[in-house]
Amino acid sequence: MSGIVYIVGAGPGDPKLLTLRGLECIQVANVILYDRLVNPVLLEHAKKDAELIYCGKEPGKHGLIQDEIHRVLIEKAQQGYTVLRLKGGDPFVFGRGGEEATILRRANINYEVVPGITAGIAAPAYAGIPVTHRDHAASFAIVTGHGRAEKGQDFLNWAALSQIDTVAFYMSVGNIGHITSSLMANGKEASTPVAVIEWGTTEKQRTITGTLQTIADDIKTQAIQNPAMILVGDVVSMHNEIAWFAEKEHELC
Repeated sequence: MSGIVYIVGAGPGDPKLLTLRGLECIQVANVILYDRLVNPVLLEHAKKDAELIYCGKEPGKHGLIQDEIHRVLIEKAQQGYTVLRLKGGDPFVFGRGGEEATILRRANINYEVVPGITAGIAAPAYAGIPVTHRDHAASFAIVTGHGRAEKGQDFLNWAALSQIDTVAFYMSVGNIGHITSSLMANGKEASTPVAVIEWGTTEKQRTITGTLQTIADDIKTQAIQNPAMILVGDVVSMHNEIAWFAEKEHELC
């Protein structure tokens, strides 16, 4: 008999933000394929004999390429195992969970999708920034911001994004110059507040703030690196007022 694959969101970094259903899936899995941003503490809940397969992707280093991940998911499930695909954040928010679900459906493999808390909401919350607010923001967008126009990879509607009150950019630190210039070129004020939250919800969290005009230089000066969320909008002004999470070894900006 074929097994089952659970596609689970592990949350944004703080292991206590995992859902109860996600924990149940970790505890019953025979095989766990996990990503780079999954907190390793979560793997301590796995069975002692569970097979752990690292699938992390980072610049210049890939655990398994996506096609290989698909192959392993199908093979292990066809062998009758309970398989867990464990992803940082939410599996359907820039996590390629939709692609994996499609492959499993085509292979007639049973699967279940378990949502997780996405970093675009959680990291700002830990920095004291609500992505919506009655006085500041009635609209919110989440965007992958690593496409570059010069490489023909920028498919974003910058004019539309410039009208959104709060925009969260994922995987975007290296492309911050293009992001800020595109927003300003399409009508976003240069003085619009921007926050960058490095390692959000974890003990390594660090938050810096600036404006569309200054944030590219701020990122360079403060040596901010991925993983980091970039949040653009007036809600960033709430940071100094309601920040609550103790950012170790760093002053809140």
